[in-house]
Amino acid sequence: MFLSATENDAKYLVAVVGAGPAGLYASRQLAEDGAHVCIFNRDIKPGGLAEYGIFHNKLKMKGGLRKQFNSILDTPNIEYFGNVVVGENGDLSLQDLLDLGFQAVLVTVGAQGTKWLGLPGEELEGVYHAKDLVYHYNHLPPFSERDYKMGDKVILVGVGNVMCDIAHWTVRDLHTKEVCAIARRGPAEAKFTNKEYQIFAKNLDLQDFKEEWARCVPKMAAVGQDIDAAKAVFLDGVEKGLEPVSDTRFYFRFFTSPKRIVGDDGKCTGIEVEETYLEDVDGYLKARSTGNVTVMDCDTVVFCIGDKVDEEFGLPMEWNEFAKNPEPRYPVEELSYEASDPEGERDLSKIFLAGWARKASEGLVGAARKDGTNGAKAIARYLEGAGPAETIDTQPLKDRLAALDKPVVVKEHLPKVLEAEAEIAAERGVDEFKYDSNADMLAAIER
Repeated sequence: MFLSATENDAKYLVAVVGAGPAGLYASRQLAEDGAHVCIFNRDIKPGGLAEYGIFHNKLKMKGGLRKQFNSILDTPNIEYFGNVVVGENGDLSLQDLLDLGFQAVLVTVGAQGTKWLGLPGEELEGVYHAKDLVYHYNHLPPFSERDYKMGDKVILVGVGNVMCDIAHWTVRDLHTKEVCAIARRGPAEAKFTNKEYQIFAKNLDLQDFKEEWARCVPKMAAVGQDIDAAKAVFLDGVEKGLEPVSDTRFYFRFFTSPKRIVGDDGKCTGIEVEETYLEDVDGYLKARSTGNVTVMDCDTVVFCIGDKVDEEFGLPMEWNEFAKNPEPRYPVEELSYEASDPEGERDLSKIFLAGWARKASEGLVGAARKDGTNGAKAIARYLEGAGPAETIDTQPLKDRLAALDKPVVVKEHLPKVLEAEAEIAAERGVDEFKYDSNADMLAAIER
């Protein structure tokens, strides 16, 4: 049963699009500031990357976050509408939300687009983006229902935390024969934490690493990098790493830039790479090509190169992000949380951004929490000037949603899904079970 405006004494009406950490913590802040908040989520369950981006076996962390999110959703003047797509071609557009009476819209949809390098052969079978695989093993529909064929020789493009997640999965879950991480820069610029690396570090081929390191040393020394400190990171990870559970051979190739994917009969058979070196340009190290090209044999390539926002969402873009007002009216910590049209053709003064929708791939749950809260503060300042809503009536919205040709999930439905999944987990004697399809979750709600 929905609460009416008179029951929660709200002054403002705000829509939050996206139910990840940024959207949920923003909603709590907005509610504390006197707003009636309606959260719209394309997924059935809330949580976003906290639910579907954290590695699947980190159950304690996920459980703690779920408790926090459930507490937020229990707030009387916060409503939740799951299985609803907001976007230019979605169930509702941003303009629809404004026409339905929302005084402001906070977009926290994350970086739902897929970032590719634009290399020839990216369309071949066996070439994937890490984001899709993370969603797959975390059971996010529809990615959970797709068959990602992982071969015996996997090459990961990138050496950041996302690479570590995919290496974790391929080495310890899939027991892949060989996994290699390549990077166009050197080992001193690897962007993963030791804790993430330690999970699979003992699978490192130490003899190969010794030879690879010897190849890297002259290039690192040429630009004054601390060779011993960089090497210690990799070897310390091996020393402190978890005991291996597979015979997977893991190795690195640094100063290696991908050029194209090689294929046969529509399937990936290798990746063409070019050797690079580092050049100091005004204090910034840039990777330069040497012209030396080789082909590395593999049957799977996974791009672990970050993310970008969805181009089809309905907001102007700059690079991989939604465009922000360079001269914000309501800056928070000197940052802009306001959407903008660089061409000046659209009035986006009521649209705000937070989380990865504001800055793609920027930080994890803690950063998203802070950014969502700051986005809410920017909206609060805007609403102070705009004044209270003439009326806070969400019935027109509910009538619009009721007319959709699909079920809409509200917060009263969510415990039913979780209870059904917990029952199945208990029956199977496993720590956790998650439905792979929206149809199964909706059926659990109906039961």
